[in-house]
Amino acid sequence: MDVTPSSVSAEHERLRENERVPEHINDVRVRLGDAFGVEVTPVSPAQYRREVDAVFADGDRAVNVAALCGLLRSLDCHGDYPGFVVDEFLGRKLAATIAGGEPFALLAEATFHVADIHTHGGADEAAGADDLEAALAAGFQTRLPGWEWTEGESPFGVTGNG
Repeated sequence: MDVTPSSVSAEHERLRENERVPEHINDVRVRLGDAFGVEVTPVSPAQYRREVDAVFADGDRAVNVAALCGLLRSLDCHGDYPGFVVDEFLGRKLAATIAGGEPFALLAEATFHVADIHTHGGADEAAGADDLEAALAAGFQTRLPGWEWTEGESPFGVTGNG
């Protein structure tokens, strides 16, 4: 794999135009909302594209996201199961990288498993293709607004006495 500014730009466009990701994001949000008894605002394709732009505006994050996407897109393993550990590992790392720092990175990794259970690639796709879709859904849904607990200041912040 040769990661260059041009290949990162191509990955940016590929992700930006992927119309399945917002659908996966909204599916994950419904599932998580049901599991936790909350309503989570759906994401529009325009919101998703803006967030892809934001991720790729950070060059350090963009190169890592592009490389992880490329690895997952091309990762295949005869029978799939022997490659299960590496595609899960890469999927979690991609979701966390997209989401950003803690605690969102950890949430995205956990959400990856929820998304992965419900994301299935075609018989003609590489084993990592469905993990790529699940990671994109998990990472971007974690970054995007719509969760009530992320709207506003945390009640746990402490200010100094000075």
